[in-house]
Amino acid sequence: MSIIPRRLALKLILSLTVIVALVEGISGYINVKTQERQLLDVIILGADQLSKAITSATWHAMLADDRNGAYEVMHTIALKQGIDRIRIFNRAGHVMFSTKQEPKIQAEKTSETCSMCHSALEPKVKIDAPSRSNIFMDPGDGGRRKLGMVTPIYNEAACSNADCHAHPARVKVLGVLDLAMDLETVDQEIRTAHLRTILVVGIQILLIGLFTIFFTRHFVDSPIRKLIAGTKEVSLTQLDTPIDIHGSEELEELAASFNAMRKRLNQSIAEINQFAQSLESKVQERTEQLKVAQRKLVQSDRLASLGQLSASMAHEINNPLSGVLNLSKLMQRIIREDGIPPERLPEFRRYLSQVVDETSRVGRIVTDLLTFSRRPKPQRTPVDLNGIIQSTLSIVSHKLKLANVELSLHLSPNLPRVHCDASQMQQVVINLMMNAAEATVKCAQGVVTVSTSTGPDHSVLLEVSDNGEGIPTQNLPKIFDPFFTTKEEGKGVGLGLAVVYGIVDSHGGDIEVKSTVGAGTLFTVTLPAAAEAPEREHTHDQTGTKA
Repeated sequence: MSIIPRRLALKLILSLTVIVALVEGISGYINVKTQERQLLDVIILGADQLSKAITSATWHAMLADDRNGAYEVMHTIALKQGIDRIRIFNRAGHVMFSTKQEPKIQAEKTSETCSMCHSALEPKVKIDAPSRSNIFMDPGDGGRRKLGMVTPIYNEAACSNADCHAHPARVKVLGVLDLAMDLETVDQEIRTAHLRTILVVGIQILLIGLFTIFFTRHFVDSPIRKLIAGTKEVSLTQLDTPIDIHGSEELEELAASFNAMRKRLNQSIAEINQFAQSLESKVQERTEQLKVAQRKLVQSDRLASLGQLSASMAHEINNPLSGVLNLSKLMQRIIREDGIPPERLPEFRRYLSQVVDETSRVGRIVTDLLTFSRRPKPQRTPVDLNGIIQSTLSIVSHKLKLANVELSLHLSPNLPRVHCDASQMQQVVINLMMNAAEATVKCAQGVVTVSTSTGPDHSVLLEVSDNGEGIPTQNLPKIFDPFFTTKEEGKGVGLGLAVVYGIVDSHGGDIEVKSTVGAGTLFTVTLPAAAEAPEREHTHDQTGTKA
């Protein structure tokens, strides 16, 4: 997760605060270093003046060769606050006098005291005060900082011409005065300056940060929040509230552009709503016209269907009635006043049997028509589809035996119950099985297979297949149409599959057919399962049963 904030106001506040902190920190650091340098310069200048004052105060005593008097003066000066020690070195580097008790040593040219003048091959005679100063740490005094000031004692004319201890005029420097001053007070002032600078910088950063937060929230964050709220209202199609922003020319211009866009969008939505209302009224008007046209079309379709039904029924009934009429005329010719001649009695009986068959055919046609047109509303209850198939076998088994058709059952155990009308579903099974049996008439050994299984989405599948002659591809779309049949004249009126389709459709199911000419046909009925859990049942598998 990124630690960098993503909000613009927070980024601006953080950026400005970091910039202010850097600028104030660098400025404070430079200020502290400048004060420290100035303070040290003042101390160095004071030390230089004090060194020169010491040399001036002891000049007369040294000129008179009164060393004790000169030493007393230096002892008195060394007691003043801030002065750590005073030492005098001769030209050879020996300590001639020190206000502190320390062993008599000879300073090397590389020592802190001598290196300032003897850093080059030729010793320096004239050197400025900053170059004669040195800040060092005194290990013998707890590591406190000290300022060392070395002041050369020059060989003046009065010294070189004196009778007491004359020095040759060629000697420029007689020795040096080494003054060490304690910088504890100065360091305390520097620490105080550091703390004061840190405090001032911290207060400045805090105040500038607070002002930055205030003005950023007032001039940036608040207007942006108003813009965000406005965009959310636009996304919710609330276009009546304008965005009011003041204080920033750019944001005011952005708000004005947004308000103009909102107004145009509001106008566009109004135009769209008006167009939608106009379109809706036109759709309603056209819908009413379509309904009127549909009613007329349905009426025309009903009339056409009625005409087709009447023509089909007239054709189907006319054929057997014509046969009955012809057979009646033949029987009328056979009958004489004294009765039926004995030699023609078998012929008369044959004609009479044909009359019975044709009359039965008319009755079957009328029964199928009534079944198709007056199918009652299904009385649905959870039933066992396997049980319906088993009970159907008792009805059609003798017909299958007469047709020499073998029945193969594959009934799935634990089949969910089906929410259907048992009598109508039995009619579906009968029609499909008899259709399959009739399709195998031309086969040497006809086989009808009936199977059940559980389908997807808690559905139940009923499959009825045969090894008959199959259905041509051009006839498959028409097999569920009323009065469509491929059977021979007098074998059916084409209402069986239409009845099956109507029953399955009224139960919310589906029926599909797959057929290959010369190989057979498969009908698949899909029915929705009942809501309650299925009951356990015994397996009804009678594969290979001879019917």
